Amino acid sequence: MARPRICSHQRDENGSRSSSDAMKTALAVWTTSCLIFIPHVFTSTTHLAVISPQDPALPIGSSLTVVCAVSSELGLAASSLYWTLNGRRLAKSTYTVLSPTELSVTLHRLNGSQQQSGDNLVCHGGSGDVLAGSCLYVGMPPEKPVNLSCWSRNTKDLSCRWSPGGHGETFISTKYVLKYKLRWYGKEKECEEYNMGQPHTCYIPRDLAIFTPYEIWVEASNQLGSATSDVIILDILDVVTTDPPPDVHVSRVGELDDQLSVRWASPPALKDFLFQAKYQIRYRLEDSAEWKVVDDVGNQTSCRLAGLKPGTVYFVQVRCNPVGIYGSKKAGIWSDWSHPTAASTPNSEHLQSGSCDLKSEEQNTTLRRELKQFFGWMRKHTYGCTNVSIKLYDQWRAWLQKSQKTRNQVVQSGKS
Repeated sequence: MARPRICSHQRDENGSRSSSDAMKTALAVWTTSCLIFIPHVFTSTTHLAVISPQDPALPIGSSLTVVCAVSSELGLAASSLYWTLNGRRLAKSTYTVLSPTELSVTLHRLNGSQQQSGDNLVCHGGSGDVLAGSCLYVGMPPEKPVNLSCWSRNTKDLSCRWSPGGHGETFISTKYVLKYKLRWYGKEKECEEYNMGQPHTCYIPRDLAIFTPYEIWVEASNQLGSATSDVIILDILDVVTTDPPPDVHVSRVGELDDQLSVRWASPPALKDFLFQAKYQIRYRLEDSAEWKVVDDVGNQTSCRLAGLKPGTVYFVQVRCNPVGIYGSKKAGIWSDWSHPTAASTPNSEHLQSGSCDLKSEEQNTTLRRELKQFFGWMRKHTYGCTNVSIKLYDQWRAWLQKSQKTRNQVVQSGKS
């Protein structure tokens, strides 16, 4: 008898076949995957038992009648046979004896397959021997993939990701293939490096052209149908992202208790490219999860954070957006944030003393308000952090702290 068909492994969702080692391992797992089972009692090449239809694919909610026909050579009566689905014996009320050698089973309102490689439907002899098997593929055809986007790290490669259409679950093995080609010429190609850890992503590591747009799309298919995403058109230079800025350093600004200086290096992979980088800084308190973002850093590789809390630890990160690589008119894509770098502001002696008189406090409040207004004007009329504003602010802060210390000393000596 030919080997009873119970189910072979299907292609996974990215098109690769299971290895022979994986098949050997799967042979030990009866109820969790479809596999080939060869009873030792059958050795002839004649089909002594047959299931029909064999390996059907059905939409969810369908009903199905399957027939197991055994050869008279086996000497088995149809009434002695029974059915299992994924190892669970089906109720006799679902059976129908069609002839002395034919037993059918009817399944109503089928749910989605419990495993993407198909559900095991098996016809057994009265003693439990496997006579024949079939796989049931119960699910839905794929819907149109959506949200296809791509990016290139340092112009050297291309990565793309997408989302399955609808709810994404088809219940049966669904293959997704990312395809691409040069827009006006060139042969259609398939992406081959799919990331198993991040479903619905693919990586093209080499042999990419610049200054020429690509057409890119995703095709999804299974036993019940197929669907194709919208085609996106892009030039590699328009979707460049960089590595995070390296060598991020955060340090104190002398004894100024509400400032930190941040400096970093440009992404080295882009040093030979013509582009204008934009940078962003974000920072947060040590005991807070909320980040504050500084958007107006521009193309500089250093900046000053002001208005911070004295005696406090801050975490700082920087990221880069390469703008206009080789004259591209589109904005680049923000890099990942750099690793957090920590630094603390100095303790404020005059805040710790807590002995300022009311008039001094009112005067300080007025000065701070005026300074905020001054910096607001500076930010509107300049780009990013400016040396002029920092210098003026440093002078004012140094004067303020010195005057505060002098007043505190006078108050303390007067009390003594």
